[in-house]
Amino acid sequence: MGTGTGPAEVYTDGACLGNPGPGGWAWAVPGGRFASGAAPATTNQRMEVQAALEAVRSLDGPLVVVSDSTYVVNCFRDRWWEGWLARNWMNKAKKPVANRDLWEPLIEAVRADPTRVTFRWVKGHSDDPANDLVDRLAVEAARTQVGRTGDAPPDSLGPADTPGMGADIDPRLPEGRLLAVIGHKPPELGGYEANPTSESVRSTLAEVLAAKRQVDPDLVVLTGLGLGAEQLAAEAAAEAGVPYVAVLPYPGPDSQWPSGSRKAFQALVDGAQSTVLLQSKAPASKQLAGAALRRRDAWLARHAQEAIAVWDGAEPAVGRSVRAMQDALGEDDVWIVTPPAG
Repeated sequence: MGTGTGPAEVYTDGACLGNPGPGGWAWAVPGGRFASGAAPATTNQRMEVQAALEAVRSLDGPLVVVSDSTYVVNCFRDRWWEGWLARNWMNKAKKPVANRDLWEPLIEAVRADPTRVTFRWVKGHSDDPANDLVDRLAVEAARTQVGRTGDAPPDSLGPADTPGMGADIDPRLPEGRLLAVIGHKPPELGGYEANPTSESVRSTLAEVLAAKRQVDPDLVVLTGLGLGAEQLAAEAAAEAGVPYVAVLPYPGPDSQWPSGSRKAFQALVDGAQSTVLLQSKAPASKQLAGAALRRRDAWLARHAQEAIAVWDGAEPAVGRSVRAMQDALGEDDVWIVTPPAG
């Protein structure tokens, strides 16, 4: 295949009705061959990797794999796989690499001829015809659990995917690249007053958000505005010129806070692009409040496309939230910011 003037482009995409749930993958050469397939119980991340694997296996000659998945593209652009191999398929957190059964053959295929396959990211849902084609093919396969192939673009296609497909997307959310921030409360960030630890975390978050905004100009931060990392995220977003959405688990989560903390909370609510209230009534007990916060965290995991976690790597409650985010988004789409010691 190919024209002799350079490598052929192949677009890939994955889709999942829920995460996990029934999924589909697809690849297509613009104006030429295509294929799709299905899996009955899978995740969106697995379908993205399988789409790339199927394309590389099916097509000969030099290839540029074009994907809207940073999970796939960054693995090769930033050479994540080198660390995985050096650590015997463990990630930086010393946990087994997720989806190794798909990553390993894909990485082996790419390494077999290092000059044959390269990867390029494309923004999803940005009116790129080939990206739209594989998007619709993957969604069709996920819904019907039937794949198909052809030597020319298909005549009929189903509906396109949407971010968080199958998760009942909240219509109150703005369009854009949605990034959730979670993490420590004040005791692990130097206390309730301004201090060097919290200032360092806020500054780091602002730098990370500013850098991410260069890649994704439509970046939007999702934050619950709880004391600690969540409020620091809102402050950092404002500093970096990134809009943020206040995602509140119930009315008046600040009702028991000191007056100064309540004023700061209200100022951050007023500075938000919008507010999403997940429950219309305040909980009647600490147990119900805890349940509402867990539902809020699950909502964030369903709707975000990536996340930042402020975590020292030890505190167990934040660790559980980090692992839940990694399960939903993929471990490489959850960025860890470590507070300075002491």
